[in-house]
Amino acid sequence: MNAPSGVSWGVQDLKVDYGKTKALRRVSLRIQPGVIHAVVGGDGAGKTTLLRVLAGLGLDTGGIIRIPGAGRIGYVPPNGGVFGDLSVAENMEFVADAYRLSGWQPRGAALLGRAGLDRFGDRLAGRLSGGQRRKLAGSMALLPEPDLLVLDEVTTGVDPVSRMDLWRLIASAAAGGAGVVIATGYLDEAERAGQVLLLHEGTQLASGTPQALKEGMRGTVSDVPSPDGHRAWRRGRRWRQWDPDGAGGGKVTLEDVAIVAELSTEGRAR
Repeated sequence: MNAPSGVSWGVQDLKVDYGKTKALRRVSLRIQPGVIHAVVGGDGAGKTTLLRVLAGLGLDTGGIIRIPGAGRIGYVPPNGGVFGDLSVAENMEFVADAYRLSGWQPRGAALLGRAGLDRFGDRLAGRLSGGQRRKLAGSMALLPEPDLLVLDEVTTGVDPVSRMDLWRLIASAAAGGAGVVIATGYLDEAERAGQVLLLHEGTQLASGTPQALKEGMRGTVSDVPSPDGHRAWRRGRRWRQWDPDGAGGGKVTLEDVAIVAELSTEGRAR
């Protein structure tokens, strides 16, 4: 059973320090039930720190934090979430015992079926492919029907088919009423989210729906044959260039918005 209608989770003016390192500064995120929220940023942006706070892992923080109880949170850490020396079935059973679930077997079987793992119940998780392990981790996080599902780069490095399977699991969780937060380095994935938060070096650059972020971007971005100044970056074989004073222009992607937000903040080449 997910959160009652109207209940939301999240953080406001969140601050996290690791010693003298300022990991997050004044970051806010309102997590709505039934909505997928994508957290986007490069290495060191603060994505994992934010998700650890949302998972209730007890970091030393400042600001306002509103999350459900530990038994109502599903969490997949980066590159983890499964026990390699247990079988697929035993991993699911471990979660069921940890959350003190009863009658969980039909739901567990359904989740493994959606993930394409129903034929691998007796296989050790350590012998699964990378994509299969991430799908198992996602299935384990979904088993207790959490109010808040927190996924840290769960699709990173997996094959396209596994990514599609994982997004089906994520979408099913949101459809069931869970608030979903996924950190991702794939901007095409963030386009699928209902809300996007852009982070850079621990600060919040922008937030909103993908469409609102694109419509609210200052200036224009266009394809150019070669770079002209520090406001250009390569995309595949092409170059993209930002003109802060431009009007009109072609189609803008969320990747364009993220890069322009960094350029606007730092004034540095990309």
